[in-house]
Amino acid sequence: MLQDSFNRKFTYLRLSVTEVCNFKCNYCLPDGYECETRPTTLTLAQTHTLLRAFAMVGTKKVRLTGGEPTLRKELPDIVALCNDTPGIESVALTSNGYRLARKLPRLVDAGLTALNLSADSLSPYTFSQITGSNSLDEVLRCIDLAFELGLKKVKLNAVLLKQYNGAQLTQFLNFIKDKPVTFRFIELMRTLDNAAYFNAQHVSGQSIRTTLENSGWQMQPKGPDAGPAVEFCHPDYAGQVGLIMPYSQDFCASCNRLRVSADGKLHLCLFGDANDDLTPWLDDGDATGLATYLSNRVLTKWQGHQLHLGKSGMTRHLAMLGG
Repeated sequence: MLQDSFNRKFTYLRLSVTEVCNFKCNYCLPDGYECETRPTTLTLAQTHTLLRAFAMVGTKKVRLTGGEPTLRKELPDIVALCNDTPGIESVALTSNGYRLARKLPRLVDAGLTALNLSADSLSPYTFSQITGSNSLDEVLRCIDLAFELGLKKVKLNAVLLKQYNGAQLTQFLNFIKDKPVTFRFIELMRTLDNAAYFNAQHVSGQSIRTTLENSGWQMQPKGPDAGPAVEFCHPDYAGQVGLIMPYSQDFCASCNRLRVSADGKLHLCLFGDANDDLTPWLDDGDATGLATYLSNRVLTKWQGHQLHLGKSGMTRHLAMLGG
């Protein structure tokens, strides 16, 4: 099993399958995705080697991210590769939900087990302001379809933004009153290109946590392969609430995930200053050699990020690695 020098065990891989996105979220890509040349992505053969290597060192959960992963035409094949890799127990997808409904049955048939959708507001007008898209109804329709197709884990993500959804907590909570989904609120994170926006829009997740705890919400224990969210439940609600608070004390103490970009770069931290090109092993189909490299490389992982110091490492925008 992958374990670093701080005794953190890494069983969770976030794999970007494309950095291209079809939304213009004002906290991430306000001008839309821009690329002067065709972006490079790992082939299916390279992806297969990557998955085998990570499984050899104890990875049990893979989350496929973007950009927007549904823009990758081979996405069902990638889901199937994950599902067919011995040792991988969970295959999750994070998507903005745009035109996902027609693709979701094939993804579930390929082995998808969990789905996260972006819903930064439940107000169509505010949703459009944030994302540059009028597709809120399409996103929400995917929830019912996901349950119809047999998915047990369906979550909605909202990035907290002072001007846009900062006062919409009641609306979010009403939505999960009778729906067994988890609504996760994510603190806005500073990147290389959003300093002014961050200063104007950042909302601390601690204020949401205080409101929840004062209203009878109870914190839930984390599973071994769970992500960074602190989750809460309430006896009067079918759904749950999750808080992702990267600026909170000891946020990195429970880190259990590594990231690989769409072009095959290993990122030990979303906000690190370095990445490692894994393509030499992937080109050779050398899963064993890559597994050995990963075991050694993870020993150099930092104890924590430096976001609180205003340092976001190499991360230009969140679409690079899907957050």
